[in-house]
Amino acid sequence: MAKNEVVMPQMGESITTGTITKWHKQPGDTIEIDEILLEISTDKVESEIPSPFEGKVVEILYPEGDTIDVGKPIAYIDDDKNAAVSSSSSSASAGSEKTQQAPDKQEESSQQTSSAASNESGERRFYTPLVKAMAKEAGVALSELDNIEGSGAGGRVNKADFENYLKNRGSAQKVTQTQTQTSSSTQSSSQAPATPKFEHGSRVEVIPMDNMRKAIAKNMQYSKATSPHVNSIDTVDMSHLVKYRESVKNDFKKQEGFSLTYTHFILYALIQALKEFPYVNASIDGDNIILKKDINLGCAVAVPGSGLVVPVIKGADNLNITGLARQLNDLVLKARNKKLTMDDLSGGTYTFTNNGSFGILAATPVILQPQVGIFCVGSIKKTPVVLGSDAIGIRDVMYATHTYDHRLIDGELGSKFLKFVVNYLETLEPQHLF
Repeated sequence: MAKNEVVMPQMGESITTGTITKWHKQPGDTIEIDEILLEISTDKVESEIPSPFEGKVVEILYPEGDTIDVGKPIAYIDDDKNAAVSSSSSSASAGSEKTQQAPDKQEESSQQTSSAASNESGERRFYTPLVKAMAKEAGVALSELDNIEGSGAGGRVNKADFENYLKNRGSAQKVTQTQTQTSSSTQSSSQAPATPKFEHGSRVEVIPMDNMRKAIAKNMQYSKATSPHVNSIDTVDMSHLVKYRESVKNDFKKQEGFSLTYTHFILYALIQALKEFPYVNASIDGDNIILKKDINLGCAVAVPGSGLVVPVIKGADNLNITGLARQLNDLVLKARNKKLTMDDLSGGTYTFTNNGSFGILAATPVILQPQVGIFCVGSIKKTPVVLGSDAIGIRDVMYATHTYDHRLIDGELGSKFLKFVVNYLETLEPQHLF
């Protein structure tokens, strides 16, 4: 019989960590292959993770709320359904943590490194990593948590308890404010000003970030620190595509079951540009340029309540307009139903995002690492345009932004890429692309 190791899966090419949001099984439970074992959250998606093994869950290494590096063990499943459960198993259920007696020195050491703290009566209390992280962000000391009456099993403080405490945090706020004012008054005028801190008053609501928002913030900051972002912007006359889509959209929807959108034409144009300028479909690895032979096009999808996800159309350069539309529609449906897989989110070589659906004119997006470019369009608006030397006409105009990594793509290449897409969209014969 074998004890199989379950590791933190990689939920996308640029994802390095995942946060355990829910365990569906506990030590001692039996599980089948592909039965849901746990839920994981990243900045890209929240996913249910099926078990790769059949047997009995004998050990869970991390509780809910912990953020774990990709590839690290998180649980063990024995293929013997009668196997004994490990005594060191860390259950994620509310009442799974147990206090143990220890010598004074050992207890003193453990309090420095574990989730435990002592209240005034000397009784040790345990806090989940999620509650500790929330407390740290809100500036609440571990000792202050002892003032919170927990509603969890064994009186343990949970997320709701902590959030309610923050809303009613009165006296502690005043003490903190007084200490801050006293400290500020004693500073020398020659000193550099301290970093401003937010003070929690009666007109301020403190909302701890959820795991997905934390990951998004971390990855966006990393991308900006890694890639010097440059933006080239131009307008696209979409008038003939607007007329063509109006003429075929009803037949297309009747045939395919979903709508033909301008995104489908833009994706096709981007693919042709990436073929023409392969360095835009590359990435950087140290001092090496990695040229990718396949075009795997990421398409940002807004999911209400879950932020933004970027599923990938694999082998996009082998598809016509209809094929691209079908692939994108399938991915959008999976994203909105939270059914995206790790494969759906990995392997992207270039990304497209459409901010026009929000009614805005233009945007300058952040590059999705380790890619070196991202293309963004705004809404299509009726706009007066000079036609020839002496005439003005009303045209359907769209702004397009090519954001690129200046380490590899200079202004000339970045602008030529954009101009290629603009010219392609303005001159293509769409009836031949299906």
